[in-house]
Amino acid sequence: MRAARRVVVKIGTNALTNATGRFNRAHFEALGEDLLWAAQGRELVVVSSGAIALGVERLGLPARPKDIPGKQACAAVGQSRLMQAYEEAFGKADRRVAQVLLTHGDVQDRRRYLNVKHALERLIEAQVVPIINENDTVSVDELKFGDNDTLAALVAGVVEADVLVVLSDVEGLFTADPRKDPNARLLPQVDAVTPELLALAGGSGSLVGTGGMATKIRAAARVTELGVRCLITSGAVPGRLRSVLSGEPVGTLFETSGSRRSARMAWIAHALKPKGKLVVDSGAREAVVAGKRSLLPSGIRQVEGDFGRGDPVDLTDEHGRVFARGLSAYDDGELRRIAGLKSADIESVLGYRYLDEAVHRDDLAVL
Repeated sequence: MRAARRVVVKIGTNALTNATGRFNRAHFEALGEDLLWAAQGRELVVVSSGAIALGVERLGLPARPKDIPGKQACAAVGQSRLMQAYEEAFGKADRRVAQVLLTHGDVQDRRRYLNVKHALERLIEAQVVPIINENDTVSVDELKFGDNDTLAALVAGVVEADVLVVLSDVEGLFTADPRKDPNARLLPQVDAVTPELLALAGGSGSLVGTGGMATKIRAAARVTELGVRCLITSGAVPGRLRSVLSGEPVGTLFETSGSRRSARMAWIAHALKPKGKLVVDSGAREAVVAGKRSLLPSGIRQVEGDFGRGDPVDLTDEHGRVFARGLSAYDDGELRRIAGLKSADIESVLGYRYLDEAVHRDDLAVL
């Protein structure tokens, strides 16, 4: 942690608000001092929640709206106030900040994904601290990341960070819910994210935030396979970020899986939202996962969804478990016609053949 030169810090809503869900300015000022300290001699990127909570406060609402237009209105009101707070915090040391608002559509397209990457790199080179948030004002379900844990994981991969620090309302990952079980123990380090580990995490326990521990663990799983360490800890403790980057044993550290995905495979695995699903048999799954081979039409048992040629699709086994994501070489109608057939039969059925494969290995990322 002490050696980390490029750091992404994700600040959750609960790390910015008090028990009633209102923006905690005193705590934010302390957090701002930590961020300024972290930015000395490091390249810092901040993924920040809080716009909707600030909008709720400014509009005098009793609680966070549950409908999308209400949330979007609060985000529109609160985003400028959030940036003003960061401007003032970093302005104390004459550090510049930049507002970056993203939707999933900005990274779904490969060219726009690279544009985001290059823009962030240029800001970092200019010693500007990007303050990134989801563009909630214009986001709809199909364009949403869903929570800022997912967004932070994606950003950490895009900028090739050394570490992602997630400041939340909890100390880290416990063996049980510490709010219910007094014997719950903090796990100081996790070497691999397993289904059993995910089972330890429940849903969101917050009235103002959107991400629970499960989303944080999935975010950790994403970034660690990109070669980025992830540490989850409490943002409610003053000076906690300094402790993390000083190498003190706080929170839960998720270690890397040892090797980085290529940038393109990371984009396929984590930046794309699937538009369809291909259910495959056990032989096809084995060929893709263990054999590192393409998916052939013969292994497809069922085609779900409405997608075109080149669109992202999930590959699942016959029990519905997703194990890979890739770019389809055919549209959904074509795959329905050739599913279960040998590649040699594609042309006789369709009258043409793009590829022998339904999803080529070069366009396929095992999850």
